[in-house]
Amino acid sequence: MRHATSFTLAAFAAVLSASTTLSPAWAADKVLSGAVASAAGEKLSGILVSAKPVGGTITTSVYTDASGAYYFPPLPAGKYRVWAQALTFATAKGEVDLDASSKRDFALSTLADVARQLPGDLMLASLPDATPNDARLKQIIANNCTGCHTPSYPLQHQFDAAGWSHIIDLMKHVNVSGVYQGPDKTNGVLNFNQKELAEYLGRARGPGASGLNIKLRERPTGEAARVVYREYDVPLQDDAGLPSTAPLNDGSDWSQGTPSRLGSLVHDGWADLDGNLWFTSNTPNHKTSVGRIDKTTGEVKMIRISGQNGYAANTHGMTRDPNGILWFNANTGKGGLGRVDPKTMEVQVYTPPKDMSPTGGATTVDWDGKGQIWASSPDGVLRFDPKAEKFTEFKSMTYKTPNGNGLTYGAAGDRDGNGWWAEMIIDTIGKADSATGKVSEVKLPRVLVDKDQMNDDQRSFYENFNEPDFNAPVPWNQGPRRMGTDKAADILYVGDSWGRNLARIDTHTQETTFIPLPGPGLLQPYHVAVDSNHNTWLNIWTSDVIMKYEPASKKWTTFELPTRGTEARYISLLEKDGNLEVVLPYSRASKLLAMTFRSEADMTAAKAAAN
Repeated sequence: MRHATSFTLAAFAAVLSASTTLSPAWAADKVLSGAVASAAGEKLSGILVSAKPVGGTITTSVYTDASGAYYFPPLPAGKYRVWAQALTFATAKGEVDLDASSKRDFALSTLADVARQLPGDLMLASLPDATPNDARLKQIIANNCTGCHTPSYPLQHQFDAAGWSHIIDLMKHVNVSGVYQGPDKTNGVLNFNQKELAEYLGRARGPGASGLNIKLRERPTGEAARVVYREYDVPLQDDAGLPSTAPLNDGSDWSQGTPSRLGSLVHDGWADLDGNLWFTSNTPNHKTSVGRIDKTTGEVKMIRISGQNGYAANTHGMTRDPNGILWFNANTGKGGLGRVDPKTMEVQVYTPPKDMSPTGGATTVDWDGKGQIWASSPDGVLRFDPKAEKFTEFKSMTYKTPNGNGLTYGAAGDRDGNGWWAEMIIDTIGKADSATGKVSEVKLPRVLVDKDQMNDDQRSFYENFNEPDFNAPVPWNQGPRRMGTDKAADILYVGDSWGRNLARIDTHTQETTFIPLPGPGLLQPYHVAVDSNHNTWLNIWTSDVIMKYEPASKKWTTFELPTRGTEARYISLLEKDGNLEVVLPYSRASKLLAMTFRSEADMTAAKAAAN
């Protein structure tokens, strides 16, 4: 399969065949290009360069090549804001009018303090861990001080131990949606370790000199440097009392740090078969249940489904079936399953019978190889037959345990028509056999914890820990969150967020193996999508990267994203006409991303066209 590209080989051939005539693909628009160097004149590769039309809502970004040069896909004429940035460098900014010039060079100066620029996984990796006790506290922060949110947001700030204790005191009473649960509902792990955590953070991120041991990745090269990113702005919630529907910090300038999530409506995201983008909204509001973004203009259309008490029905999970129909959960009272035809915009909502569990909570929606739709319910999974318009319920074998209740998070369907779901806090994967109606389960083994990182009292506390919050892990939890099946094979992949690995489960034998994620960052996967070439794609909710794993070669590729504070909870793919597009919803930064690919030949054509 050849990846999607903004430059065609036909255009390349046209450039080579005539020195003065460009193909129509190049003639209509302008190829913005230039070079990036250090202040000392060194050409810099792997530098992100972004361009956004003045007054527009679509940002296009590319990387510099090995010679420090960059080439955009053809852009419409007009005025653009352009900026270049990379970790350890100050952001360089400028403007260009493509009607007058299509060249813009940048010189980057170095930064003395790069902590505010760091994505979450590198921020976590940079925390001190030289002693067993520091390593233990670092692990607690990685698992329990993030929940569903990037650690780069709190850790970009500096407080003394007393200040960090106040922050932990708030965090232990607030759920993942930012809602205060009252003084009697407490995250037990944070409460148990609060004093030590505050002192540790006071040393690492105190008001004086930083205690971080900064960890960095190599800048993008090869395939990771040939991508084209298009980011589409989604207006903030307009009934939240905010001063504007445009954020003051949208994460596009890394030197400003990670933005607040306040007002963002975005949760899951997909492209329809025409390439327009769709998203769900799990944020309580009065106007938006799902949204649609025009891929060409960036225009956003909000769709409201009536919910409870005058609110729009909140939504969470979404999938696109092979016919192009989008399915999503919709909480209209009792959690239901929504259907929208992107061509007609017609919306229908199906409600499970009263004697079944609803869709709801952290719902994930998927399709299987038999044309059925699966949606997670709090204590299992629901299967929906679109032809018969009928729900079937499958309950978790294990739900209530001495160490917490197995609330379902991720769900997936395989090509045989079976359903799978993850009980995150009890490290259990459920399977629904459609042919027999029986349920089985896979128990994931504990994460190995160094015995020197825990004394007997601490170990006893964790062994007997019972926490109703599904986001309060103990040190050996794997944390299976969301999952994806290879629809062309018999493999289920699960993102183990706390174990920081990819679990690979044979859907026939249930044989389970684990694929660790590479460093140097502490990468915590959230969801997995599998393409037709069996490659797996992961979003990393504690960072601003996309990961690709190629099972055939066991190779990982890291794609650095243009925005700081993406906090993506989902990843999806559009494969059409032999091309691939990766879609990522930014739940914190209120955008949707479409990532496409360029070959070496495409880059040669771009260079020829620019020159």
